[in-house]
Amino acid sequence: MIVGLDVGGTHTDVVVLQGREIVSKVKLPTDQVNLLDTVCSGISEATKGLDPQSIERVVVSTTLATNAIVQEKTEPVGIVVASGPGVNPNAFTIGDHYHVVSGAIDHRGQEIAPINDEEVLEIGRKLRSEDVRNLALISKFSIRNPSHELKMRDLMAENFETVTLGHQVSGHLNFARRIATAYLNGAVARISGEFYRAVRGCLEQEGIQIPLEILKADGGTMAQESSIQYAVETILSGPAASVMGTLAFTNPAMEEVVLDIGGTTTDIAILVNGAPLLKPLGIRMGGYNTLVRALRTVSIGVGGDSWVRLENGDLKIGPERKGRALAYGGPELTPTDALVTLDTVQGGQEQHAIDGIHRLAEQLGKGVEDTAKAIVEKSCSLIMEAVNALVGRVNQQPVYTIHELLEGRTIQPSGIIVIGGPAKEIAPWLQAISGLQVRVPSEYEVANAIGAAVARTTCEVTVLADTSRGYVCAPEEGYLDRIGKVASKQEVILIAFDLLRKKAHRLGAVGDDLEMELLEDSEFNMVQGFYTVGRNIRVRAQIKPGLIRPYRETAE
Repeated sequence: MIVGLDVGGTHTDVVVLQGREIVSKVKLPTDQVNLLDTVCSGISEATKGLDPQSIERVVVSTTLATNAIVQEKTEPVGIVVASGPGVNPNAFTIGDHYHVVSGAIDHRGQEIAPINDEEVLEIGRKLRSEDVRNLALISKFSIRNPSHELKMRDLMAENFETVTLGHQVSGHLNFARRIATAYLNGAVARISGEFYRAVRGCLEQEGIQIPLEILKADGGTMAQESSIQYAVETILSGPAASVMGTLAFTNPAMEEVVLDIGGTTTDIAILVNGAPLLKPLGIRMGGYNTLVRALRTVSIGVGGDSWVRLENGDLKIGPERKGRALAYGGPELTPTDALVTLDTVQGGQEQHAIDGIHRLAEQLGKGVEDTAKAIVEKSCSLIMEAVNALVGRVNQQPVYTIHELLEGRTIQPSGIIVIGGPAKEIAPWLQAISGLQVRVPSEYEVANAIGAAVARTTCEVTVLADTSRGYVCAPEEGYLDRIGKVASKQEVILIAFDLLRKKAHRLGAVGDDLEMELLEDSEFNMVQGFYTVGRNIRVRAQIKPGLIRPYRETAE
């Protein structure tokens, strides 16, 4: 059996799966003040009566890191940057504790100026005096030679709780994005680490002694032990979970929109050839461009519990959420109250919902039923506006899916898949407004937890070889070796696949269920005088996002 846990802003869902059968499922309101209590209660209820020894896998997705960044509730990070040729690193200043030190590596990985030990130590003392506990160390060409980052770590690390090294967050050459990514990683590393350790404690209380896995933004998983080093990769894990859950229990058509309608937000994704779109270079988060690979999703502030009111005579829905619907004891009117009033949602205090709609109807000069319909229609219209905007943006750029680059492809979705709590009730309204076929998967209300449970481990490696200097390296992996001056690109590819396999197993992959593929394999001659003196070879390889083996063939 496997367990999936999705901790959302409104609800926390837990599912236990055996094969393709759902053994148990639990949906609880998320208590943001006592978040861990919610998680522990969900795990306890979902696994009650089950043999802990029969549970083989546990995966969690959470909005914790995303919310911390968006709500600016991250921890301070001391950033120390060593430059190289090109743009002044002060142009990339982030946060309140940003420092530039002497020392530089060039584009080939050769040192052109050493690190000044005392300068680095003095910055370390200053950061500690400011009660900074998290550190990010970045040098410009560290993916070619990480020695400066490693030197700074050796000088400073013992005085800090978390240390992020720029060469470990990505193998891409983009200095500004690497600084931002390392900064955000440091900003959420300790918060995330404490939460995942606490979740692990909840599992142990139930006698579940297996490693915990975390869902990442690209729809893959990683082991808990890696959650501090790669904490930033867990941002947007919630939207990724919804996409993976859709893939597990539906047969996606060629081009469809996925909508995950929650209490606070609606997450939007697009499937092309049955595969989700990908942002291969990196997403933008908290106002920063990053190197975090992620499924391409958009979130808007329209959900079942969005605040409904009049502003300047116009009907306004979201993006704020004041609490639960009136029908369920909340303080303000919501789209859920409109659905309750229209008798499409059962349960709760119907009269409370009707009373709230009546007050708004009086302001609008409409009847109760017409007002309720107007709320639902406006909610669906806002969602479809966001869908159309996303499709428009996608069609202005090359289309990347998790499998391939589709050059010249124009996306025209033929249908919509809706998941989330109000999916079944909202589907007919979306179909009427969009004109597209709308369908709801069988396990729509817990699709995110299912998606977390059945996602497989993903990772990426970048290998660089300079045959003129006789070395091959993968700084992300701490790999450096000699290589012959006549080494071929194929030799470097084999090294990349070997490192990728080892990394996948380190991050939690089991067995050989690894779909490895090349993302990039380039080489160019290096010329000195009139002679070719070697080749510069660059190889990137990945484990493709996807589902673990029993779930690759969909049930519907």
